[in-house]
This record gives sequence, C-alpha cells and structure tokens, in this order.
Amino acid sequence: MRPYLTLALAVASELTGTTALKYADGFSNPLPSAVVVATYLAAFYLLSATLQELPVGLVYATWAAAGIVGAAVIGAVAFDEPVDAAGLVGIGLIVAGVAVLNLLSETYAPAH
Repeated sequence: MRPYLTLALAVASELTGTTALKYADGFSNPLPSAVVVATYLAAFYLLSATLQELPVGLVYATWAAAGIVGAAVIGAVAFDEPVDAAGLVGIGLIVAGVAVLNLLSETYAPAH
C-alpha cells in the first residue's frame, strides 16, 4: 500500500477512535468503547506499516498534526466546540509546519 494512503487511513482510524472516545463516557458505554479500542489498534497498525517506508519524524509529525486539526474540526462540527481566532492561527501554523516538512525539507526528501 502507498505510504501516504496508509498514513491517511491511520489518521482516519485515530480520529474515529477519538470521536468514539467522546461517546464512550469514561468507557462506561460499551459500543463506543469497543470502537475506541478497535480503531486505535487499527491506527497503530497502519502507522507501523507507514513507518516501513517513511521516516519516523515525518510520519509522526504528519500523523499528530492531522489528528490535531481533524479533532479540532470534529469538535467544532460535531460537538459545537468553539474555535476562536487564536485557535485558527494555531491550526494554520500546525498545517504550515507539516507542509514545510513534507514539501520543502531535504531531511525528509524521498531517496531517488
């Protein structure tokens, strides 16, 4: 599987688990709790598969940033959690930082 597709699936799994965690109510609600466990396991499996092809710094920075941004969006849309101007600036800086790592950094440039 292509490493960025695997990474995207890892992020999607982690975000599904994080959303279910909100509904798990301290793991007292069985179905969302099971979803948390299953999707976090899937996320870490997919993350480990990604690490077979891409460097750990790049993978973890991208995964963490996508998780932060995705969780903020899910919080705002699904749970009516506010995001103020400072929050938007912070999210923009996270996205910019990961874009620099992925697109401009020679440290993480793919081998030719």
